[in-house]
Amino acid sequence: MTAVHDEGTRAAGVRPTTPRPPAAPAKVSSVVVTLGVVSLLTDISSEAVAAVLPMYVTAALGMSTLAYGFLDGLMQGATALVRVAGGWAADRGDHPKAVAVVGYGLSALTRAGLLVATGFGAVTAAVALDRVGKGVRTAPRDAMIAAASEPRTLGRAFGVHRALDTVGAALGPLVAFVVLWAIPDGYRVVFVVSFGAAVLGLAVLALLVPDLRPRRAAWLAQHRTRAERKLPSCKGCSCSTVDLEPAGRPFRWRLVVAPQMRRVVVVTGALALLTVGDGFVYLALQARDGFATQWFPLLYVGTNVAYMALALPVGRLADRLGRARVFVWGHLALLAAYACAGLAASSSATTLTTLLLLGAFYAATDGVLAALVGRVASPDVRAAAIGTAQTVQAVARMVASAGFGLLWYTLGRGPALVVVAGALVVAVPACWQVVRGLDRSPDGRGDGGDDHPRDDEPDGRGRPARRASRARRLTRRACDQAPDT
Repeated sequence: MTAVHDEGTRAAGVRPTTPRPPAAPAKVSSVVVTLGVVSLLTDISSEAVAAVLPMYVTAALGMSTLAYGFLDGLMQGATALVRVAGGWAADRGDHPKAVAVVGYGLSALTRAGLLVATGFGAVTAAVALDRVGKGVRTAPRDAMIAAASEPRTLGRAFGVHRALDTVGAALGPLVAFVVLWAIPDGYRVVFVVSFGAAVLGLAVLALLVPDLRPRRAAWLAQHRTRAERKLPSCKGCSCSTVDLEPAGRPFRWRLVVAPQMRRVVVVTGALALLTVGDGFVYLALQARDGFATQWFPLLYVGTNVAYMALALPVGRLADRLGRARVFVWGHLALLAAYACAGLAASSSATTLTTLLLLGAFYAATDGVLAALVGRVASPDVRAAAIGTAQTVQAVARMVASAGFGLLWYTLGRGPALVVVAGALVVAVPACWQVVRGLDRSPDGRGDGGDDHPRDDEPDGRGRPARRASRARRLTRRACDQAPDT
């Protein structure tokens, strides 16, 4: 029975869930590293285009800044609208890789479209399609990371992926800078290089990433571990069938909005409403320090480098201390970045400190949020749950950027930053009170050491663990007493 379980769970894309001795720490799955390489190549492609798009639209195509403002808003908003749909499709069919391939394929297609786009409508369509592809692929990709990782090392796994992803985000603008330095007005050359990187990333995903099936893995883990739990084999149960291809439980939206998930989504949205766009922080630094505008794009590179360096250490810290704790209190780094940007004194030290703090903030929130949802949500709806949380976060940040722009226009740069920082001072402790029950003690029996909830904590579907355990015992007893068929 044990051999059958191990074979089935490995075929589904995850390791068996039986307890292992703590002497040998779990390593990050090769699937996570491969997906990180896919994201690295895709981010080189997308960030190279994003770095030249403002100049291409306004200088090469002769459009107004109002047209670019519309495109920038589209780039921010179109992704959020389809993330839930991508997660739903991945959970519904139990094939997240197929949905991710569609998303990455759409983004690669837009790179070729930019080579022939010459008008506002064509460029807008290409940008919209690229953002739709990004939204479709994000939740299925994160669901595959969670399915291929040990539950106690989810934070580390997402940290590795985000570090590789951010390498691409930092290299993309540098690639564009080198191309334009060597070939003035070489925007189309940038698009060709971007298209090549996107196609290469799509090929790595399609050829090297296995077809993980989280729902099937959850079914196998539940029904084929009776021998490991020292329970008699089910009588007349299908779990002993070697060639069985179970699909898991059917997709149900009520699992997405379980009580634990509602707490995560509420806190995510509340904190995102106080997260203004990085561009505003960079504009505040530029207005204060007065550095040359040609250095402005390097601020993005600085933040990405800091994020890349901190993603893995902060992910491991989240596994040890608790993902909800790191996610909420990580917003203190954003608070400190606002304070540095709002200082009246001008210095390169405060500018570099601001970039470091922004990188630390993203390291503590981006991948950690996906790891937190991956731990809280049921495997049957994991992709949809991750997509839901990320959609709420993206929409709230759009609202925050629009509101902060109005606040800056009304009050000025310094007072606007003070208002947002003051609101964060109040929001962070309040949000921690809402989600603190999602983390257990950091002594090795919490998120990082024990994947089984305590009796007084709810399980992944919002039920108290004591009641869930009692239901499992009754189910096992019924199977044990079932007559032979």
